[in-house]
Amino acid sequence: MKKHREPAENCRLKSVTVSMEPSGKYFASLLYEGYSCENQAADKDYSNVKILGIDYAMQGMAVFSEEIEMEEAGFFRKNEKRLAREQRKLSRCVKGSRNYVRQKKKVARCHEKIRSQRRDYLHKLSRRITDQYDIVAVEDIDMKAMSQCLHFGKSIQDNGYGMFRNMLDYKLAWKGKELVKVDRFFPSSKKCSKCGKIKKELKLSERVYRCTCGNEMDRDRNAAINIREEARRMLAA
Repeated sequence: MKKHREPAENCRLKSVTVSMEPSGKYFASLLYEGYSCENQAADKDYSNVKILGIDYAMQGMAVFSEEIEMEEAGFFRKNEKRLAREQRKLSRCVKGSRNYVRQKKKVARCHEKIRSQRRDYLHKLSRRITDQYDIVAVEDIDMKAMSQCLHFGKSIQDNGYGMFRNMLDYKLAWKGKELVKVDRFFPSSKKCSKCGKIKKELKLSERVYRCTCGNEMDRDRNAAINIREEARRMLAA
């Protein structure tokens, strides 16, 4: 057994949930009563906090208001050929035979590897951001609706941005920090981060933001800065 951590003292075990993955691995989830996370924050003072703005991006999952090194994600895309090969082998097997059961587990292990790679990457990235910043600002966008209306469902789900936001939320809460959600209708992409002017029209194909004030920068970086400043305004209010 791989045990992640010892349970807190003076806690009572409520239930144990045992689950089996399609690949054949077993997991036991233990639920304890009485455990509470210690909030490390005292009275909140937002005058001198480090705020990071995050804007969703189709390529690379997210763009930040500051330079943060990220590895190339897209784990499903990287393993897509291998997964397709194993699925073709499965389709040729006689359903219910030993070869079918064996091949079905191989396909399940491929999916499990992709899922584990994505989760591990997002855990490490969210931990690094949580340690470095006091406030993280994101747009309150509906990822499910976005995947349906833009027909980029595979790419959006592969990024795991919704999972990333959830990880940031609870990890920041553990440290007494905060995740601020900016309204989804806030014109973060159309607003100039230098002069504040808002463009009336901005096509999705325009990847570089250009303003009459002379500001010229990456569209997503400009949006991330605007999200950060909007969160600062919301906290000050």
